[in-house]
Amino acid sequence: MAKAKTAYVCTDCGSEYGKWQGQCSDCGQWNTISEFKVGKPSSPRNARFEGYAGKLSEVQSLDNINLEEQSRFTSGIGEFDRVLGGGLVPGSAILIGGSPGAGKSTLLLQTMCYLAGSMPALYITGEESLQQVAMRATRLGIKTNNLQMLSETNVESIISAAQKMQPKVLVVDSIQVVHMEGIESAPGSVSQVRESAAMLTRYAKQTGTVLFLVGHVTKEGSIAGPKVLEHMIDCSIMLDGSDDSRFRTLRGIKNRFGAVNELGVFAMLENGLREVTNPSAIFLNRSEEQMPGSCVTVIWEGTRPLLIELQALVDESQMNYPKRVAIGLDQNRLAMLLAVLHRHGGLHCGDQDVFVNVVGGVRVTETSADLAALLAVVSSFRSICLPQDMVIIGEVGLSGEIRPVPSGQERVHEAAKHGFKRAIVPKANAPKKPIDGMEVIAVQKLSEALNIIG
Repeated sequence: MAKAKTAYVCTDCGSEYGKWQGQCSDCGQWNTISEFKVGKPSSPRNARFEGYAGKLSEVQSLDNINLEEQSRFTSGIGEFDRVLGGGLVPGSAILIGGSPGAGKSTLLLQTMCYLAGSMPALYITGEESLQQVAMRATRLGIKTNNLQMLSETNVESIISAAQKMQPKVLVVDSIQVVHMEGIESAPGSVSQVRESAAMLTRYAKQTGTVLFLVGHVTKEGSIAGPKVLEHMIDCSIMLDGSDDSRFRTLRGIKNRFGAVNELGVFAMLENGLREVTNPSAIFLNRSEEQMPGSCVTVIWEGTRPLLIELQALVDESQMNYPKRVAIGLDQNRLAMLLAVLHRHGGLHCGDQDVFVNVVGGVRVTETSADLAALLAVVSSFRSICLPQDMVIIGEVGLSGEIRPVPSGQERVHEAAKHGFKRAIVPKANAPKKPIDGMEVIAVQKLSEALNIIG
């Protein structure tokens, strides 16, 4: 009997080693290398890995490849389609992650029940019983007469059932609980997750089936399992939401068929997740009373602008080292902006605690909110109120210059649609034609913006 081969794989980046070591040489992480047994291949050619990206094809010239775009079909939820790049692509593998209770299974159950009305759909549940899923569907009040369900964790059995039914859409909930018989390790281990995902993805691409894989997340918020899992699939999206809010955000992290960092907003109601078609309205639920330290900016999420409110609080520090706390912003960037404010704005905050928060739990990953964050800090420090009908856009450079941002004019037009009357923008983003009802103030230096707000 052939001896099983032992391999050592990093759970963070998927790198393999011949023996165990404390630190991964590729990603630099400590204590992430795990041991697992490699099963015996099914044939000398290891046919299990043949045609991973679809049917095997002959070598051909790049200019002779058919450029016809693969036809998409809707999931029945507009915000879900937006994050996916316009709909579902046949043969695509989609990984959905999120913290427990965020609504991953609820979103997929609503989608599958809608799709089952027009095409074969199969839902594989490995964590819940069929009765539990049926009770949730009844509570949500959705039609369940056409959706086919199967409670199974064996990958070979799942593919066998799918080959008999030939569904157009397949959901596996979740990838961490399924296993393959030829691998001598527990479900959820590096080898099981990697090989199970590879086998399911290969089946989806060879048959043109849309595959949804539900993934667990670690305490840091990343997808659990080997990093190679995110490389295998075509689209990776994260569903986030806090316990004290009924709103959920769906963000695209990787998408081979659309824009990344696309954002979809949902509201968790008694009858399930409902899309929010105008997310700017919920993030701009401002108080009627003017308060210092509050301003509005426009960020760009995927393919659309989004209006958000920034709040800042500056208070005299009682510690030797003043606090710099940023929620929804990069804390290191906040420290850099405060240094620019001191050097080029003449405002010293070295003995002040500075807190900056993005209202609504949105995470700002771009630099277009720099000027708004600084002016909110100045507003709180000087106890002056910024006009509620003013929107502020711009990136701040280290020399105090206000740099342009992408799609600047589209952001200003979006603010005008929501009733804003004034806008402070970089000079390079000033609209060439006047905007009805909008006064656009173009600035080049930080000092010019500070003079405008007084």
